[in-house]
This record gives sequence, structure tokens and C-alpha cells, in this order.
Amino acid sequence: MQKYQDFYQEYVPQIEQVMDQALLELNGPATLIEAMRYSVNAGGKRLRPIMTLVVYQGFGGIITDDVIRVACAIELIHTYSLIHDDLPAMDNDDLRRGKPTSHKKFGEAQAILAGDALLTLAFSWIADSNINAISKVALIAKLAQNAGPVGMVGGQVADMLGNELTYSHAELVSVHNLKTGALLSYAAAAGGILAQVSNELVQDLSEFGLKYGLAFQIEDDILDVNDSVDIEKNTYPHLLGLVGAKQELASVVDATQAKLAGIASKQAFDLELVAGLLSYFERKND
Repeated sequence: MQKYQDFYQEYVPQIEQVMDQALLELNGPATLIEAMRYSVNAGGKRLRPIMTLVVYQGFGGIITDDVIRVACAIELIHTYSLIHDDLPAMDNDDLRRGKPTSHKKFGEAQAILAGDALLTLAFSWIADSNINAISKVALIAKLAQNAGPVGMVGGQVADMLGNELTYSHAELVSVHNLKTGALLSYAAAAGGILAQVSNELVQDLSEFGLKYGLAFQIEDDILDVNDSVDIEKNTYPHLLGLVGAKQELASVVDATQAKLAGIASKQAFDLELVAGLLSYFERKND
């Protein structure tokens, strides 16, 4: 059986190659494609498409370039959200991963349009793929739901409103389930949809991805504290204290692991491979 770290090292370069090649083949304005490629190629963990692919293989799926491009649709959505997050009207950031943000390099209008183009292109990559029609419809519907007003965008709105509010624990969980968890929930479910598992298992995978997203956000908040970033009021360390946030992280990671084990109890599934996704949380937060 393939180990997760080997899987990650094998498929991240393929993810990046497939995405960039597909963008280069677009017949669109050169300046727009340049801006799109700039942000897509700016780096990142590629966690969302990796999650889709590792779940798909976990159920015995055979990964092809076509499957990789379908899995990468979520990375286009993620990238568009970062471009728009960085805009002056939102977070007003000058740098992203150590490089000038899209609007700083290309101007606000071009950045907005590059984000718009990535958002819509994501659905084209699924619709134009060679996967079966039922899976296409399910993926498109779920991605639209999880990325839109009842998913990521709704979470972004709640997060912005939080600048004037202090959220309770339940409210903070709700915000992050939308802003961060919704796309990871889709990423996990997409692997099951591609593998044509039952609706029950797709729902289980959605819940796994949602729990994973919450753990991811708590970890991010903790790392910000360790990196001497100011603790904003709507973060887990601010709400629970650093020790409490670490305890919350451990609890959520345990629940995420248990969800995976439950999936493996229902159908043949490479639990060891997929559970490798949780290695992200093994770093020390001292």
C-alpha cells in the first residue's frame, strides 16, 4: 500500500503541471491568463485536490490526468477566494505567500476578473471531463453549494461581520465550518463521488472534510500565535486561551480520525493512506 507522504510527493507536481497546462491552453486574453496563472502558480499545499485524489484512490480509484483536472477544480475556487480576500475592500493585503498580491501586481480590476475567471473555469473543468454524467452533476451541484452563499462565501461574510462582534464558541465554529470547512468538505466528498460510492458514504466524507477544516482553522490560529501574530478577537486562542485551543485541536482531530474509521467500517477503504491527511496536525505547537 502507498504511504500518504509518498502519495503527496508524487501527485503535487502532477496537480501543478495539469493545472498550468490547462491554463496555458485557454484561448483567452493574454493578460487575464497571465493573472490567473500568477495566482494559481504562487504555491500552496494543494491540500484540497490532494484530499480528493487520496480519497478516490482510497476507494480503489485509478487516477488519470482527467481525474486530476476534476480534482483541481476546487483549487481554482480556493485561489479565486484568496485573490478576492486580498483586495482592498476585504483584507487589503499587499503580499500572499511572500509575493505581491494579484491586485498589487495587475491592478484591482484585473485581479477581480482573474478571480471571476477561475471561479467559472472550475465548473468547466468538471463539465468538460470524461467522467460519467451522474458524477458530473453531483460534483457541480455540491461545489456550487459549498462555495456559494450557504458555504464559503457565506462564511466570508460572517467573518467580515465578526470584525465588529465577538463570537461565542458555537458561532466561531459555524463561521469556520463555512469559510474554511465547506471547501474541504467538498474536497473529501468529491473523492467519494468520483469513486461512485453510496450517498451515505458521500455524506460521511462531507462530515469528515468539515471536521478536518475545523481542525485546520484551529491549527492555523495556533500557528499565528506561535509566529507572534496579534491574536484577533475571533480566534480560538483568544476565545479559549492557547492551552484551550490546543486541547480543542486534539479533540477535533480525534473526532476526524474517528469519522474516517467509521467510513472504513462500512466499505473497503485504504484507511492508512487517507488517514495520512491528519499528519498535517502532528507538528509541534510549542
